[in-house]
Order: sequence, then C-alpha cells, then structure tokens
Amino acid sequence: MSKLSFRKQILSQLALVLIGAFVLLPIWALLNISFDGALKGAPVELRLFPEEFSLAAYIRVWTDPAQSLNFLGLLRNSLTISLGAALLSVIFGMTAAYAFARFRFPGQRGGLFALLVGTLLPPVALMTPLYILLSQLGIRATLFGLIVVYTSFTMPFVIWNMRSAFQAVAKELEEAAFLDGATLFASFWRITLPLALPSIGVAALIAFIVSYTEFAIGWLFVETSSNVTLAMAVSGLMGTSRAWSNMAALSVLMSIPVVILFILLRRYLISGLLIGALED
Repeated sequence: MSKLSFRKQILSQLALVLIGAFVLLPIWALLNISFDGALKGAPVELRLFPEEFSLAAYIRVWTDPAQSLNFLGLLRNSLTISLGAALLSVIFGMTAAYAFARFRFPGQRGGLFALLVGTLLPPVALMTPLYILLSQLGIRATLFGLIVVYTSFTMPFVIWNMRSAFQAVAKELEEAAFLDGATLFASFWRITLPLALPSIGVAALIAFIVSYTEFAIGWLFVETSSNVTLAMAVSGLMGTSRAWSNMAALSVLMSIPVVILFILLRRYLISGLLIGALED
C-alpha cells in the first residue's frame, strides 16, 4: 500500500478539518444559543461564546416547555413511542426479512418491490389511510396509535436492511445445524440472529431516531396535550417568548437519549460498518 505524499497528507488533513468544522459548528452554535441569557429574539450573528452565560432557558423548558407536561412527561411519551415503534419494527421486520432472505414463494419479487416503493413514499402519503384505519380501531388519539404510525414508516427500511443481513449469513451454517437436529427456529435464534445483530442494531437505531424526531405527521394523531412528544414541543415553541433560546435548550436536552442509545449500541454499529466494508 503506497504512502501519501506530504502534499496529499496536508490536503487530506485540511479536508478532514473542514468536514469536522461543518459538522461541529452547528452543534456549537446550538449550545451557544441555549446558554446565552442575553439573547431576546432570533440570533443575528454567530458568536463563539455566549454573551451572558445562563441556564435560564434550560430551567424554563425543564419545567414548562410550552405544553401542560414538563420535560420528563414529554420525554416519557417520546421514549414510549420511539422505543415501541423500534421494537415492533424489529420484531415484525425480522420475521419478514428472514422469509424474504431464505425462502422462495409466489409474489416474493412483487413484495420486495412494494417494500422498496414504501421506503420512497413520503410519510404524508400514508396520513389518510392511517387516519381512517386507526379511527376505525379506536386508537387514533393514543400513544399506541402513534407507535403504529411510526412503525408503518420504518418497517420497509427495517425489512430491507435486515434481509441483506440475513443473506450475508452463510446458509451452510443453518444447514449444518439442521443436520445436528436443530429446528428452523433454533437455527435462526442461535446462529443467524447473533451473526446479524450488528445490522439489526443499525435498523433499530434508525427506527428509533425516525420515531423520536418526527412531529409533523404526529400532530394529526394527537388530541390531548398528555400525548405530546418532545419533537412536537420543540416545534410548538415557535412564536413564544424567547423561542430561539428555548428551542435550542430543549433540542440539546432532547438529543441526550439519542447519544446514550448510540453509546450503548456503538459496538454493534461499528461491527455493522466493518461487515459492510468487508462485503464490499
């Protein structure tokens, strides 16, 4: 493997610095706005440090984030919905993905194509049928109804992602287990599933983030303030007093569970990236 010349190394490092600045600068600006007690309206200039350091915005959104619920109530709703949607997406998507990866049946190609179209459709295209269906079932204005809504959004991606993961597991491993007397479920549970865990972790994280951050469609299925999520509360802060500092503070607090989940799943996520690189 040839080494890079000194000039190429310098250019590569500069490019990485620019990419890092492009990613980190908005995060720094968000933190700056959230801690700036001197900010009264919309920020008009980029400051490296707050003009007046203050935790007032965090105190306001912790106790009264523009809804009847406090921050912990909003967080409870968001985690209930996003974790529920991720769990249902993984459970049901896992069974469907394994069937598409291992079996041949009529309509298989058509089903995969329909799922692919589902990943391309904007969520707004599903609003009307979901509204009618959940209204008929009597669960439209409940947290479980929102879980069903976000599960329908993430299911196509989860199935396609995990289907590729199951296909990457050598079928000979399962056949060897069959020769040793293992059942189909036992071979799946003890062999295929552990080897596909990195991709399942990626799919679960994506399903969680989609459900955790979506708010535009969710408003259609919420009738009471007790079902409002953090993402909805952030959007609802617009037009209120000190809207920008409050939105920045609530966004920072809202990002903490995602960071924690990423840290917990980092081993599986890194493994999934390495497996993808090796397969390529």
